[in-house]
Amino acid sequence: MQKKQNKKQGERLTTLLPYLIALASGILMGLTVAPVGAWFLAWIALVPLWVLVISSAKRKNQFPPAFLWGIGYHGVALYWITGIHPMTWLGVPWWPSLAITLFCWGFISVLGGVFVTIWAAVMVRVTGQKPWLRILIGTAVWCGLESLWSAGPLWWSSLAYTQSPHNLVIVHLGQLSGPNTVTAAIAVVNGLIAEGWTNRQDAEGAERISSVASAPLWFVNKYLITATGLLITLHLIGFILYSRPIAQLPEAALKVGIVQGNIPNRLLRSSEGFRRAQENYTSGYITLANQGVDAVLTPEGALPIFQRDLLGTALVAAVKEKGVVAWIGAFGERGDSYTISLFTFNSKGEIVSRYDKSKLVPLGEYIPLEGILGGLVQRLSPLDAHQVPGSANQLFDTPFGRAIASICYESAFPEQFRRQAAMGGQFILSSSNDAHYTASMPFQHHAQDIMRAIETDRWSARATNTGYSAFVDPHGRTLWMSGYNIYETHAETIYRRQTQTLYVHWGDWLTPLLLISSGGAWLGIGSIKKFSNFGNL
Repeated sequence: MQKKQNKKQGERLTTLLPYLIALASGILMGLTVAPVGAWFLAWIALVPLWVLVISSAKRKNQFPPAFLWGIGYHGVALYWITGIHPMTWLGVPWWPSLAITLFCWGFISVLGGVFVTIWAAVMVRVTGQKPWLRILIGTAVWCGLESLWSAGPLWWSSLAYTQSPHNLVIVHLGQLSGPNTVTAAIAVVNGLIAEGWTNRQDAEGAERISSVASAPLWFVNKYLITATGLLITLHLIGFILYSRPIAQLPEAALKVGIVQGNIPNRLLRSSEGFRRAQENYTSGYITLANQGVDAVLTPEGALPIFQRDLLGTALVAAVKEKGVVAWIGAFGERGDSYTISLFTFNSKGEIVSRYDKSKLVPLGEYIPLEGILGGLVQRLSPLDAHQVPGSANQLFDTPFGRAIASICYESAFPEQFRRQAAMGGQFILSSSNDAHYTASMPFQHHAQDIMRAIETDRWSARATNTGYSAFVDPHGRTLWMSGYNIYETHAETIYRRQTQTLYVHWGDWLTPLLLISSGGAWLGIGSIKKFSNFGNL
């Protein structure tokens, strides 16, 4: 009787083990980003799932638990989403606030699970192919799915961002074909290690059956040797790009000041919050103007008022007095709707350009599928559904030349930066407000901005409400970063650049190349097999 119970427990454990392994390895990938930042785990955290895919396909009627890997990765990496609770400062009661928070966190985690499940489904179909082709297809499909996901409104946690800001050398591969170059590197190395593990297990099994070594050790480990060599080679390429000198021509210099107002969001919409915002940003502007800066950058929504009301503020009065250009975050107007905008005020205190945020946060700034979900969401939240996105093809001209503008969530979308750089953007202005999240979120946000600076080969100035504000050079090195939840001002010299990386010039050419080459190889090998079978008849 005891033996039967032990056997049943062993069978249950055997059944559950793949699910536990998939979830645990996904969690390991989630630990690569802030707050843990164990970036090196990214080079092995996909291996267990890859091995499970191969082994599951060999056992008929089984499917790898890829969904749990996606839940583990995206759920842990994006845990900071829970920081939006409680939203009582917005007028949302405590329990509805919790429901909205859990829905947002759960939805993005499930979406990540679906993404990885699709990848695994394709991999199961090609398990019978040669290992090198599995690696090529696995890498191509992963990059293709990330491209598809990032083309939508809800995107953040690519494999590439696991390396920023700690492994700047490998992040430089983004200059070749964008973040998918880094994603492909991670996927290939993981695939090689997984294939090496699988081949070794198969060889050991064959050896036990035949009592004769089935293959030399070097042959079994050739994938591990290749993975090591490729990892070193990729870092060498990145190091070459990282080591290139940055031209700092005096005529291209631009001294930019940043004001981090540190106004909690729960106060920002109140009269007291607006009074503090005016006071902090005006005094910060004057301090920086007296230091001789050329321009001052403020965060997203620094003054939470409409464009028509900006001209009567103390901050704009200070601009007219000091004659120093200011980029002020406020609300733009478009008919009966409004935009989150960044305005350029020239030395006379006149608005000379405006950039409207084009990537809005679903549920946080607009209601997706409003006709279906609008009534439900508005019963839970006071969200103003009249907020609208800016156009996708905006340009942001300033008295110092064309800038690459980004407002908050847009930092996760590399195409936004690439397009503006290709159209002549010479430096990056990033304006954000992450005050309603925990500290890990703004650090991940800073990591995203670092990637965009490297990919476009541009200097970047980033102003936030409560942190982390920063200045970043084209190699992704942080020249200065603010404290968190404190008021700060800082000035730094950046340089305007007109260079074009391969990524800026050609876009993401690697993903289509991988998809076409892997698809062609798969079809070609299939055709050869059919022709051979036909010849044997």
